[in-house]
Amino acid sequence: MASLPHPVQYQGSKRNLVSDILRFLPTRVERFIEPFAGTAAVSVAVASRNISQRFWLNDLNKPLVELFELIVERPNEIIHAYTDVWNAQHQDAARHYFEVRENFNKTNDPKLFLYLLARCVKGSVRYNSEGLFNQSPDNRRKGTHPDKMRKNIEGVSILLKGKCKFTDLDYREVLAMAESSDFIYMDPPYQGVCGNRDSRYFSGIHFDDFVLALEDLNKRGIGFAISYDGKRGSKSFGTPLPEELGLKKIEIEVGRSSQATLLGREEITIESLYLSPNLQHECFSELESYVSRVPKQLTLLEKHGQFSALAR
Repeated sequence: MASLPHPVQYQGSKRNLVSDILRFLPTRVERFIEPFAGTAAVSVAVASRNISQRFWLNDLNKPLVELFELIVERPNEIIHAYTDVWNAQHQDAARHYFEVRENFNKTNDPKLFLYLLARCVKGSVRYNSEGLFNQSPDNRRKGTHPDKMRKNIEGVSILLKGKCKFTDLDYREVLAMAESSDFIYMDPPYQGVCGNRDSRYFSGIHFDDFVLALEDLNKRGIGFAISYDGKRGSKSFGTPLPEELGLKKIEIEVGRSSQATLLGREEITIESLYLSPNLQHECFSELESYVSRVPKQLTLLEKHGQFSALAR
């Protein structure tokens, strides 16, 4: 897939997996919904392939949603704001970052948030128990250059402008309002990583509540896909979703874990993608042939075990 525009390197973004994910989604949908949108990497890819012309982008992180709405609907405004903040960096760039961070925590101004995301460690959004952004700056760099940022912002805006609804609701409210013609892609925080609280969202999601919401989608015949649990080496993250939901589980091999490599271990990171029952019916034959063509990237599992033995 050709390189897609992405203004920030947001941790947890599915930017590098989106080509694999889209192989298992419908080729046309009336409206594409992301209840845990982040920086909407999957929606950007969906728009680039003309899979949908309508999008609902939701995230409980309100400044993040407001920032993405600026990027999509008022690109010149956020480009100029980012350029001003970026150019204001002086010899003590770290001090500048902390000043911007303090101002953002007072105002929740999404225009300041873009600079923090571009400069913070690993593009990782973190909040303290009081809901204040507390991630440190990456002192090896000064953030994305304004010229590159402009190019990426304009690219996203071209793809999504005038096509999106933006909200900062609880994901359950979004799912409850979804319609049968919609398709929903979900990338919630890993239950095994965040526990009862995820620092990106101020509060985590409860496993039982999430399962009940998925059961309701099944009853209403709404198609969905979920990036949920995963594993690194022999360590798993997150409780697998119940078999009773009738979901098809695909394991996507992401690659070697950089964290493990630094510790001298060879560990492969794998992320799971769950497909709703009605989606499986539509694309299962193509799915099976793709898996057999690219055995080192994807492993398809049945609810009760391995679907096919793939040569490694």
